[in-house]
Amino acid sequence: MRRPNLLITGTPGVGKTTLGKELASRAGLSYVNVGDLAKEGELYEGFDEEYDCPILDEDRVVDELEARMSEGGVIVDYHGCDFFPERWFHIVFVLRTDNSCLYDRLHSRGYTGKKLQDNIQCEIFQTLYEEAVLSYKKEIVHQLPSNTPEDLERNLDQIMQWIEQWMKDNN
Repeated sequence: MRRPNLLITGTPGVGKTTLGKELASRAGLSYVNVGDLAKEGELYEGFDEEYDCPILDEDRVVDELEARMSEGGVIVDYHGCDFFPERWFHIVFVLRTDNSCLYDRLHSRGYTGKKLQDNIQCEIFQTLYEEAVLSYKKEIVHQLPSNTPEDLERNLDQIMQWIEQWMKDNN
């Protein structure tokens, strides 16, 4: 039975991991947090002193995921998306969060200074939505609000309906 691959992307702090894990549980799909995958496999090509974080080796991440993605049924969670092959995903969800809410979430994670400001600006300017639209067919890219627990439930219901329809249409 064929199963869809989904990408959940957006600025850090918008709720990708919460949505992705719950969705995988409800839909019976596998979940990949690219940050965790990179950490476990040490898929880095250096360290960014300014942002105090490792630099992802995108080619090695793609190599690591290729076989799993070709099997289908994978939810990928990452804040960037332009390096993933277009053929991997059947649908892309870009989570969006109001700036005051996002500020509080990032601040509580210890984000400060340039790292905090740059992520807030990234959300203001829809940077990750634009990246998704440029990287994938526009008709598979969808923005979803991610501010409240009610938004989370609505998003889960909406995506579950999409998955069920995809399964009917493709099996």
